[in-house]
Amino acid sequence: MGRYEALVFDLDGTLIDSAPDIAASVNQVLERRGWPVQSVAFVEKFIGFGPRRLLLDLFVELGLPSDDATVDEAVREYLANYARSPAERTLFYPHVREDLEFLHRTGIRMGICTNKPQDLSLKVLDILGIAPLFEVVVGADAAPACKPDPAHLLAVSGRMGLDGLSWAYVGDTKVDQATAQAARVPFYAVSWGGGGEVAVAPEWRLDRLRDLGANSEPVRVGQGG
Repeated sequence: MGRYEALVFDLDGTLIDSAPDIAASVNQVLERRGWPVQSVAFVEKFIGFGPRRLLLDLFVELGLPSDDATVDEAVREYLANYARSPAERTLFYPHVREDLEFLHRTGIRMGICTNKPQDLSLKVLDILGIAPLFEVVVGADAAPACKPDPAHLLAVSGRMGLDGLSWAYVGDTKVDQATAQAARVPFYAVSWGGGGEVAVAPEWRLDRLRDLGANSEPVRVGQGG
């Protein structure tokens, strides 16, 4: 058995580069209202807190109407756009798929904790062909509270029955880091996507996911980041 008995992963920015599909869905919302479309890089800055926060923060940044009614309508439209084409432009980060398959083969149990809505998360994982690798997937709308609230991550661990087991959370944002710290769970930041902007000690930065399957002693819960 490797370093951990189980691993929980963030999805967007950690396992997959979904920013192009998210940006395309956002731009359909903007274009329909006659507002200027934005680059993938610009939209990507607002990913991490879920769809409503994504659109609200983006509208505020652009000086667009951001009242509740406008944002609520935009969220509904965005989700419908995204559901129609959830993975047309989405790609795995290098080595991620093979590393997930390696970890699965070695017997490490895996789950996902994501601020993407539940149905969209399951649909994307199915399209990409990795759904069978994960025991539990909990999107933002399927949890008692969403990240950075630790209840989201603990909902995943509870459904997986990880109490007393050695496990860690892997992500790419400060939101993920704060979630793990609040849940008192070891946290690793990936080196790709936005992960390089998360301040962690070198031993908590991952260049390959498969490194968590290396034979070594597990780190005590409460460390990391």
